[in-house]
Amino acid sequence: MADATPDPLDDTRPTPPDGTYLAGVRAAIDRAARTAEPLRSEHAGAGEEVLAATEAVVEGFGDDLIALSRALHAHPEEGFAEHGSVRAVADLLARHGVEAQVGVHGLDTALRADVSAGEGPTVAVLAEYDALPGIGHGCGHNVICATAVGAFLGLVHALRSGAVGGTVVLLGTPAEEGGGGKEFMARDGAFEGVDAVVMLHPFSYDVAIQPFLGRRQVRATYRGVAAHASAQPFMGRNALDAVVAGYSGIAMLRQHITPSDRVHGIVVDGGQRPNVVPATASAEYYVRSAEPATLVDLCSRVELVLRAAAAMTGTGVELEWDRQPAYLPIRANRELAARWTAHQRRRGRTSLPPGVVPETLSGSTDLGNVSVRVPAIHPMLAISSPGTSLHTAEFAAAAGSATGDRGVLDGAVGLALTALDVLADPALLAAVRAEFEGAGGVLDVEEFLR
Repeated sequence: MADATPDPLDDTRPTPPDGTYLAGVRAAIDRAARTAEPLRSEHAGAGEEVLAATEAVVEGFGDDLIALSRALHAHPEEGFAEHGSVRAVADLLARHGVEAQVGVHGLDTALRADVSAGEGPTVAVLAEYDALPGIGHGCGHNVICATAVGAFLGLVHALRSGAVGGTVVLLGTPAEEGGGGKEFMARDGAFEGVDAVVMLHPFSYDVAIQPFLGRRQVRATYRGVAAHASAQPFMGRNALDAVVAGYSGIAMLRQHITPSDRVHGIVVDGGQRPNVVPATASAEYYVRSAEPATLVDLCSRVELVLRAAAAMTGTGVELEWDRQPAYLPIRANRELAARWTAHQRRRGRTSLPPGVVPETLSGSTDLGNVSVRVPAIHPMLAISSPGTSLHTAEFAAAAGSATGDRGVLDGAVGLALTALDVLADPALLAAVRAEFEGAGGVLDVEEFLR
């Protein structure tokens, strides 16, 4: 039986959000997709014979890859605690003759496996396997992990068969969900000598390049003077008032930022009892923007608001930025993305070019920090119905479904063949490097955000 229409006078329940806007967005995406011109590559990449052979090899691993994805989905582990997940990856690699190191680059649940054959470039494939509290794999990292492992094993076979020369690296990167595992690994040298990085992310659309926002965190702790809230409120300096003033100031700031910018926060501590003027209170905010420079600017504006709240209320304030590493926006490499697009076409998928799916449908990822150090791609792979949001129970269900399983195979093949192109085609690699340098080259992340 369908749910009854909500009573508009029932103030015990939230009002349901209106889906009209999202329905319009989906309709606009569908219209744009019909005429969008996919990214195309001018480079040959690897030959068809080696591409077809590698595709067949990856498909041959299909049962193991889907079993890995399903196992991670059934046993979700949060960031920096993915001990069972990383062990499952290492065990699968061992069964296929590849030794992996667990507990590398300063992180207990990071993984690294390297295989080389002859001379050639180095390509890294990245796996994520952390889950969300309460939702499990509502971001589909079980699919990310299985596609990366499948791509790596396919590339290992290509190297060992003599089809190409070079090095392939599988990096298991913990705690993407807020922990910044890739940034910690980068600081420890995980990406030194790597020529290109490939990974993907499940989504509700197939997209070759989707903007991901940079993200910084700030905690504002206000310190006032406690007092009896009834007898002597005039002797107090209310830290909660400062939090409220700061929150209100941020709300007003939101009217005057670019459409893709985001600022959102929560009250972490608002005092202990209503009859005591709070002497301490704190709030935490995420600040997001689409470009490194605009992220810096927006953070400066947020800081001014939070400091002004202290001045308004006669309190002191301490601002703590980036308790976990900041995330920079992804700098996607179009040359690599064009090769991904070509290989998804052979899987029956049309990977949409930039601009079809609105950039506002975006979050943040620590892959951004890698992409300003090494040429990288982070395409989106459809495993759910259009409009299904990441970080929901609905998306978690998709990640453990038959569509998620199909995504594992299509994604693993796409990543393997894209990496194979880099290993086999020096002209493509030169174009990838030239594009990266033209976009600014290597960015010193720590110095930039200092």
